[in-house]
Amino acid sequence: MCGICCVVNLTASQCVLQKHVREKLRNRGPDCSQDITDMVLDPSYSCLFSAHVLHMRGVLTPQPLQDKDGNILLWNGEVFGGLTVGAEDNDTKVVLHHLSLCRSPSDVLSVLSQVKGPWAIIYYRKAEHCIWFGRDFFGRRSLLWSSGPEECSFTLTSVSSCLPDSDSAYWQEVPAVGVYSLDLKKCSYNRSLKLELYPWVYIGDEPPNDFTCEGLPSSVSMVMNDSGLLLNFPVPSMNTSLTAATPNDKPNQTSQTSPDDLKVFLKSTEKREMVRNLIDVLSEAVRRRVQCLPYQLKLTEEPNDDEAQVAILFSGGIDSMILAVLADRHIPADRPIDLLNVAFKLQESKINPGSTKKGQTNKRQHASADIAQSDQVKSNCFNVPDRITGRAGLQELKNLSPARKWNFVEINVTQEELKEMREKHISHLVHPLDTVLDDSIGCAVWFAARGTGIISEGTEQRRHTSTAKVVLTGIGADEQLAGYSRHRVRFKTSGLKGLVKELAMELGRISSRNLGRDDRIIGDHGKEARFPYLDEDVVSFLNSLPVWEKADLCLPRGIGEKLLLRLAAVELGLGPSAVLPKRAMQFGSRIAKLENRHEKASDKCKRLVTS
Repeated sequence: MCGICCVVNLTASQCVLQKHVREKLRNRGPDCSQDITDMVLDPSYSCLFSAHVLHMRGVLTPQPLQDKDGNILLWNGEVFGGLTVGAEDNDTKVVLHHLSLCRSPSDVLSVLSQVKGPWAIIYYRKAEHCIWFGRDFFGRRSLLWSSGPEECSFTLTSVSSCLPDSDSAYWQEVPAVGVYSLDLKKCSYNRSLKLELYPWVYIGDEPPNDFTCEGLPSSVSMVMNDSGLLLNFPVPSMNTSLTAATPNDKPNQTSQTSPDDLKVFLKSTEKREMVRNLIDVLSEAVRRRVQCLPYQLKLTEEPNDDEAQVAILFSGGIDSMILAVLADRHIPADRPIDLLNVAFKLQESKINPGSTKKGQTNKRQHASADIAQSDQVKSNCFNVPDRITGRAGLQELKNLSPARKWNFVEINVTQEELKEMREKHISHLVHPLDTVLDDSIGCAVWFAARGTGIISEGTEQRRHTSTAKVVLTGIGADEQLAGYSRHRVRFKTSGLKGLVKELAMELGRISSRNLGRDDRIIGDHGKEARFPYLDEDVVSFLNSLPVWEKADLCLPRGIGEKLLLRLAAVELGLGPSAVLPKRAMQFGSRIAKLENRHEKASDKCKRLVTS
């Protein structure tokens, strides 16, 4: 992963990268930093390319990477398929090799259409005076843009800042609707910035007749490319069938659910085969994301039994539990896996420490009771729902894989530290998103990904900071398998047809709602977010299924939502975690309880405004 940035000036004057932006880019790529400048006198323009590399694959390769023709590549991504990348190869070099062979815009689009994996790209073709840029179709890597008020400058960057005395008001996320090109020669002559869009479309679909872009800087115009060129989605469109077959058996619809309720479905040979197919494709997605990592220790150092290369954002819920079970398949048995569990301190007034025994009238007894009560309150103040389910999930994992060292990292956050880190770091990383929901999730993910907390071993506790460069997250499961409460509401009001539309909308907006933000947040720690549930093959498999095979919202909570995934959990040997109802991170970690309860998730968040 990398922090990448390009500054364009439609004059020959020197391009400047703001200091606070450079600092945040360097946090994303602490292993190597480098700048390249290019200045053209006729027509007149100048460019600054800045890259900061987090070494993840093959030999450490500094960026920006330049070929013999002067073409420059800034690549923030991972090639997990489509292009051949060997175990010892560096994917940045592979991508530039393929792009260097391109002779036309259609060739460039063909290369990018083949890539399976998350990416954001800035690619300068020197002879053509053209910059290509964009994000993968899910927007799994962040890319922001801004322009100067006089239409003479343009900046692309992985991360920005929301300092009030900067041009932060102009920052927007680059919409993940296609790939863009900027003809610097034309722009310089015309003294105006005009982009051409090459949109993503499903195979066989027609391109959109018109396109409006809400995230476009005000001083930049955009047109659809006049050659009619497109990028093909690497996944098929969603199956929208609406006629559900009636199952022969369904569990009793009681308030109490258990894994046995799910086992009823697995009596069907057809259903069991479908579940195993999901496990196979998801297992391969996890394998791609946890193997071929750089060895982090020098040859002269002894391996540290505590140092994990892979961590999981872990609540003990079904999404993270399945990722843990599958990661266990593909990570060497002698290497630990970090389970990152975040909790925000509960107010003492909300903790019930229990009462002392009747008849304790002695002052010494009262003093002892007060101390015991104080200790209990102190230990209970981080017993949020995700901590409780996380510990239960840890025990399930230990039962399934007792030889594995599972580092359950209890990350405890006080309101004071939350306020400090939000102002110093998190508000800038969440920017340009600005809602209460962005604040809550952004803060929870930032502290979790930092990985600094406590590991309990028996009665002993010790400090632990995760060394993992790869952080697996379960995002994408709820969006595809109807895991949110709003899916039940839509199903209740509009049936299967409404649910299908809701799921299609969820997947279509995931780039702007979640992924760019989460990439910026996790990347700030010099770690890389990886999303197995959004692997192209996983999405293709789930998109091929009719909605009623993925979820049955006639069934109770803990069973019907994400039904197919719950069946996979049972097939993998999981128990109580397979029937845990969905709990959003902001509620499970209790960060939502720390702030104004009358706020709505979609409200603008005043706490994200820095002074």
